[in-house]
Amino acid sequence: MTSEKDIKIEEYKRQLVYYYNILMSVILALFGLIFTFIIPDKIMAWYLFGGLFLMVYTYMIVRKTYSVNVLVHSYIVIATIYNFYIMLAFWNNSIASFVWLIPIPLAAYVFFQRKYVFIYSIFVLINIIAGYLISKTFSFKFPVHRPEDVRITDTILMISNVAVISLLLYFKDKIKRVEIYHEIEEKNRNTIAQSVSAAEKAPFADELFEKIELVMREKQLYKDVNFNISKLSAVMDINSSYISKSIRAKGYPNFNNYLNMHRIDCVKTLLSENDIEKVTLMYIYTEAGFSNQSTFNRVFKQMENITPSEYINTLQLH
Repeated sequence: MTSEKDIKIEEYKRQLVYYYNILMSVILALFGLIFTFIIPDKIMAWYLFGGLFLMVYTYMIVRKTYSVNVLVHSYIVIATIYNFYIMLAFWNNSIASFVWLIPIPLAAYVFFQRKYVFIYSIFVLINIIAGYLISKTFSFKFPVHRPEDVRITDTILMISNVAVISLLLYFKDKIKRVEIYHEIEEKNRNTIAQSVSAAEKAPFADELFEKIELVMREKQLYKDVNFNISKLSAVMDINSSYISKSIRAKGYPNFNNYLNMHRIDCVKTLLSENDIEKVTLMYIYTEAGFSNQSTFNRVFKQMENITPSEYINTLQLH
């Protein structure tokens, strides 16, 4: 089962792919226009516009169904090979001819495990060495650009690379924050479980909790907006302190946290069973026992680490 952490990280990766596609489209279009109108080089212009078309067209086809990892693996390989002609064309004109390859190991660091950072770093290095050997071994009739033209393209190239690297680092930071948050949450849950007193671990706790769960689920008591531990005590005819101890023994900080867990589970079930375009969000959260949207939003964010709208978006993506 996919965890909430994995869902959030997947969402951030898809956002990164989307914004990277836009950024690279602008960059390729800009260079294509430069080599069309400012530094005449028809072959390079057509090559850049061709790459722009291929990238945008491919993304438009696969944007709703693609696997992030498969797409990024494919893009890194294809983009490196695509850059090979550009690298050869500018090898003797500019040291920036292979600068486009610099963000590739960083992209691998954002999306994959460390071994892929090493693999793609070696892949990039091999491409640069191959470019050097081919440029020294064979003679090509690439256009020779003026120094002032090279300065223009190098400046734009450096700015573009900074933009790409900044985008990658920004989303890497967001992904790292999610990972750290969930690590802290996991440690907190373990600490709470370990700090439960011996009294709360009494033999009756597990048996009582099973009864509480049975009553809560069968009678759906959590749907009552005003439901509290006193009402549960009355329904079960059991002292509320015993109920509280049993719930804490299972790792819940308090009864309200336990109650909200049931309500959020109910919300998630209703969202999966209903078409959100045909029912209102108010119907969903009131049906689950929340009195107002602000309380619902706060509890959902606290327990799921994403907002209700973000969660609905992840459902619509799958």
